[in-house]
Amino acid sequence: MKQIFSLLILVAILLAFGACEKKQANIIYDKSYIDEIKLARKDIALYVARNSIPGATFAIAKENEIIYSEGMGYASKELDVPMTRENKLRIGDVSQLFTCAIYLKLVEEGVLHPDSTVQHYIPNYPATEYKLAIKRLPYHTSGIRKENLREGDLPGLNISIQKGLESFKNHELNSPPGWYEEVSMFNTNLLGAVMERATKKKFPVLLKEYITDTLHLTNTVVDDPSATIKGRTNFYDQNMMGQCINAPFRDMRYKAPYEGILSNAEDLVKFGMAILESDYFGDEFEEKYFEPIDLYEGHKSNLANGWMFRLDKQGRLMYGSSGSVNGGGAAILIYPEYKLVIACAMNLTVGIDNLPVVDIASHFLQDHGSEGK
Repeated sequence: MKQIFSLLILVAILLAFGACEKKQANIIYDKSYIDEIKLARKDIALYVARNSIPGATFAIAKENEIIYSEGMGYASKELDVPMTRENKLRIGDVSQLFTCAIYLKLVEEGVLHPDSTVQHYIPNYPATEYKLAIKRLPYHTSGIRKENLREGDLPGLNISIQKGLESFKNHELNSPPGWYEEVSMFNTNLLGAVMERATKKKFPVLLKEYITDTLHLTNTVVDDPSATIKGRTNFYDQNMMGQCINAPFRDMRYKAPYEGILSNAEDLVKFGMAILESDYFGDEFEEKYFEPIDLYEGHKSNLANGWMFRLDKQGRLMYGSSGSVNGGGAAILIYPEYKLVIACAMNLTVGIDNLPVVDIASHFLQDHGSEGK
């Protein structure tokens, strides 16, 4: 029965695509890429159906132009509200990409100095055995421990970023800063706290001033459960039997720099395009944003400012970031040599290892127009 239901969803999505115009509320596409987009949509439809995703957004950009963007499924199952391209979803760890971009802009302006210590900006932060320079935070090489399950999903309400530091600030470092990578939300949240103290502005204001207003990302904002946010979806999880249920209520403002931002695939793609092409960031910024650093005994870092970099099976360089959080998940993938950016976001707690962005990318890395012929 579940297989039949999934097949019906797939057929409905593909039929909708065949009947759509070039531009609707839920989909835009470039007709010159129609063959590649059809193949990509098959991958997307299968992924959505097989994983029982209530709703999702997908977007693709090539050569600094959005060639495909779509909302699929439901923003709210209870109210029967369809997902659109403009809906706002939880993007999990992908949030840190915005935080690290703000950090580098503040460094450019001379507001922050990478070699200065955390204690320089937050005087009441406890002294550490080793010098804790803020440049270690975006690389997750500070030696700060990883959060436990309880700390990563606090049920409290209205916990600030500064208050969230209480969870770990009195603990010893696991290793000297700069030796090893250990991904921890505490690194990015501490970076956000440093930025707040240095600028005397709250993190949502910094996000607005340095990212969303400048780049016209109209659907990217810090999640606030006490506020009415236009276009915010409902959030879903799966129970032990794989049934879709409402995700537990959470106020994630205390970890906004790491995983508390709402966005969607189209805004993520716009952000990726801006990193590659815009004058606002520029070549020097891009180089620093994706630059690995040296670790202990000459090893290179695998991460930089929230991005993982690797070569695909054909030896092509790609930058990627993915994240899962209570009630949502997202991924963004960039092939810089091809000026290709792909992103997805969904309103279901998802595993980050099987998001379909790599499969989607494969259709746009061949000679344009060669597929499906």
